[in-house]
Amino acid sequence: MAWKTLDDMDLGGKRVLTRVDINVPVEHGMVSDTTRIDRIAPTVLDILARGGRPILIAHFGRPNGRVVLDMSLRVCLSALEAALQRKVAFVETLEGAEAMTEEVAAADVILLENIRFYPGEEANDPAFAARLAKLGDVYCNDAFSAAHRAHASTEGLAHHLPACAGRLMAAELQALEAALGAPTRPVVAVVGGAKVSSKLDLLGNLVSKVDHLVIGGGMANTFLAAQGIAVGRSLCEHDMAQTARDILAKAKAAGCVIHLPLDVVAATEFKAGADHVTLPATDCPPDRMILDAGPATVAAIGAVFRAARTLIWNGPLGAFELTPFDAATNSAAQLAAAQTRAGHLVSVAGGGDTVSALNKAGVVDDFTYVSTAGGAFLEWMEGKVLPGVAALHQA
Repeated sequence: MAWKTLDDMDLGGKRVLTRVDINVPVEHGMVSDTTRIDRIAPTVLDILARGGRPILIAHFGRPNGRVVLDMSLRVCLSALEAALQRKVAFVETLEGAEAMTEEVAAADVILLENIRFYPGEEANDPAFAARLAKLGDVYCNDAFSAAHRAHASTEGLAHHLPACAGRLMAAELQALEAALGAPTRPVVAVVGGAKVSSKLDLLGNLVSKVDHLVIGGGMANTFLAAQGIAVGRSLCEHDMAQTARDILAKAKAAGCVIHLPLDVVAATEFKAGADHVTLPATDCPPDRMILDAGPATVAAIGAVFRAARTLIWNGPLGAFELTPFDAATNSAAQLAAAQTRAGHLVSVAGGGDTVSALNKAGVVDDFTYVSTAGGAFLEWMEGKVLPGVAALHQA
């Protein structure tokens, strides 16, 4: 482990600039899902327990370097206080943070206003990072989900202060290292989603690192079509056929077995409860669209899971938002969860649709680790260097 954690830092009496991700969904002026807030609580509470004073830095939405009142972090304040069971002081400007009132200075926890209100944040302006650094004595990055951005608060600060990973960041990095860095084999990856074009780097990296690759969703249609199999009116990138064939060839050369649907659920239209039939993957009628994998495919995936020791999952196997086209995703997720509970499988999942699908299947708590990150999780799986993580290594 080439980066420090809170355990390696002396926090007594120190101001700890803590980068967190509380970019949460809001409905009717209230936080509608507190997952990201709940998951930073252990870091904040640990800093307090070690005598430190957390000053939270976060973003909300994409205000593009200007003040947008609808993107104020004030909306998160009550949910944050509920998660921490502490009073949190809110500071609206950096000027206010630089000249704190007595009331703010006495608070256990301080939350700074949306850091992306300042153009220097996304530009990773060294002068802006230096200005932020003067607010603290130690830098703690607990925002893995923003680690793929080279911004002042995610990368720049690590060059100015003693730096470490927070509890959530450390857990993310340890889980991903166990899944891709030094995994117990055999390793299986499940990759779903709509388009091959959006996950080219991911597929290219995985076939050289995993033993089995299960491809689902609309992407599977492109791979089927690339082998001359008719997919009717299904979502399919026909212009990516050669790319799909290249990936299949690369996988074969690397000894990675690619698993495509053996049978499919084909419907007349894209809507819940649409008329549908289950057919061999080679028999999709021209007037139907593939919306899910069939039971024979799920059985084959289950056999792969039972033989595997490590699982990485990104993306659903079908149109999981629509019943009954969520069946394959639900069933495969439950099979993976059962293997994990039995101690036979280390299972790591991430990505927005993936987390939603696992929640819908009722198994999100049964996986070894479920990442809150979207883009950062994907870029890590693609083998890319994440600036926020690299800065912790260098520090």
